[in-house]
Amino acid sequence: MLGRVFLLLATIGIFHAAFSTYEHLSHLKALERPEGPIPQDIVFETIIALFLGILGACLNTPPFKEITWSSEMRKHKIDEMDSRLGFASYVNRGKQMISTSLSKAAQ
Repeated sequence: MLGRVFLLLATIGIFHAAFSTYEHLSHLKALERPEGPIPQDIVFETIIALFLGILGACLNTPPFKEITWSSEMRKHKIDEMDSRLGFASYVNRGKQMISTSLSKAAQ
C-alpha cells in the first residue's frame, strides 16, 4: 500500500515539475530571453520525485519465486514432468501396428 502512495506522489511530482518547467520557459520567452537555467527548486522537485518513484517501485514488487528444480517438483507430479509427450510419434508406431496386424490376418 505504501509503495502505491509513493508511486502516486512521484507521478504528481514529475507532472508538477514538468508544468513548472513549461511555465518558467514561457516566462523567459515572454521576457525575450529564450535561454536560461532551470530554477533549483524544480530540479530538486524532480530529484525527489525520482527518488519517491524508485522507492515506490521497490516497495510495490511481488516477492521473488524460487527457480530451483526442487521448488518446481513441489508443484507437479513426477508423471507430468517425465512424460515427454513431445517425443511421441504415433504415426510411425501406427504404421508398424497396422502392417503387422494385416500380415497376421493374411496368414
